[in-house]
Amino acid sequence: MNFVSAKKRTNFYQTMKKSILLLIIIVYQIISNNIFAQEIPTNEELLKRIEKLEAEKAKPKEWDASLYGWVRADYIFDSRQSAYSREYNLNLYPLDEKLDANGKDINAAGSSNFLAITTRVGINFKGPDVWGAKATGKIEADFFGNTELNKTTAGTGSTGLLRLRHATATLDWRKTAVTFGQTWYPSFIPEVFPGVANFNTGIMFNPFGWAGQIRVSQKLNTELSFIAVAYKDREFQTANANGASANSATFNSVIPTFHGQLQYKNKNIVAGIAAEYQSLQPVIESNALASDEKINASDFLAYFKYSNEKISAKVYGITGGNLHHLVMLGGFAGYIEANGQESYKPSKTSAFWVDIASNNAKLAPGVFFGYTKNSGVDAGFKNLYVRGISGARILDDVWRASARVDFKQNKFSISPELEYTAAKWGDLNSSGKAENNMKNVGNLRGIIRVMYSF
Repeated sequence: MNFVSAKKRTNFYQTMKKSILLLIIIVYQIISNNIFAQEIPTNEELLKRIEKLEAEKAKPKEWDASLYGWVRADYIFDSRQSAYSREYNLNLYPLDEKLDANGKDINAAGSSNFLAITTRVGINFKGPDVWGAKATGKIEADFFGNTELNKTTAGTGSTGLLRLRHATATLDWRKTAVTFGQTWYPSFIPEVFPGVANFNTGIMFNPFGWAGQIRVSQKLNTELSFIAVAYKDREFQTANANGASANSATFNSVIPTFHGQLQYKNKNIVAGIAAEYQSLQPVIESNALASDEKINASDFLAYFKYSNEKISAKVYGITGGNLHHLVMLGGFAGYIEANGQESYKPSKTSAFWVDIASNNAKLAPGVFFGYTKNSGVDAGFKNLYVRGISGARILDDVWRASARVDFKQNKFSISPELEYTAAKWGDLNSSGKAENNMKNVGNLRGIIRVMYSF
């Protein structure tokens, strides 16, 4: 009985083994037939597949955005009190001599500060084409604030808070580009500005600031373009006349400022000439009467840059009236008419600068020199609304010389710089110029700029 059961179990195991082997053979046959039934691609077909994958990968994204900016720290030391902005970060010109009862110059005192408020962040983005044009945009801000924080503002300033610098949308066709929003004044040339370490960027000698605008750039050929801009001042504004408030001269004007520029650009050279016309209305009421008095002013500028792998040389010059909004010397004067109302005429200012620097990727020295001159106003003024005046004293001219070295490694840089700014003060005369009791004063600024960009 036991022998019969053992025999049956043996036959069962053998049957099972045969069935499993048969199943394996059947499955293997099915898989083999399926694999070998497919055609092996040729080298040409494989190449086409690779090219297709690469084309898909290289295809531009319909929407794209990139973040940029830097962390920046400025270590600043000054030998003399100066007209400044944002806790001595941005220096303009040294203050006039101010003697105490003992004959000591109060403004001869030095100062220093450590700041990181020029840290910056921005985003560039693009989207689908609009009416056949490439559509791009930019938003950029820093922490410089819009108003001062000092003893005159009683703690109401915005230093250290976020400040809008640029906010633009651009439509770019093959030959024509239109930009809307806030960006640089058209007299500030992004390709041609001083490369100094100081955040002042050549202010007083080079126009500075941004404004809401409409900008049209038209390519005349591959190297020559014409740029037309209409803009309104905002953060950077003209001086306030009696009865005016911040930016009221811009608000009250029904027309924007107009700028026209011809620019030449190739691989090594950027050059251009430009002209600008501005008509502002400080107030709508003067001497209890309706007023439509305007400040009408124009300016002219020219610039040139040559750059190759080793060196970069830039030069810029501007002359005109009421350049106050460009953070330069000057402004306008007020004249009392027969009906008691105030009329206005612009003061005249000229400035130029030159900057030469190495383009070395690791160690890049550079030098800068700038000069600006107050050429006054028409005689007979009652009030003077200008930058560079202190009571009965006014600036005649200002010059600045500086030398720097940029130590660069990847996205990190350290830039020490020595800068000397000299100013000549004198008694205010009837033409808004400095005359008699001339006094030269100077400020030596030492700065170390540390930047880590992304």
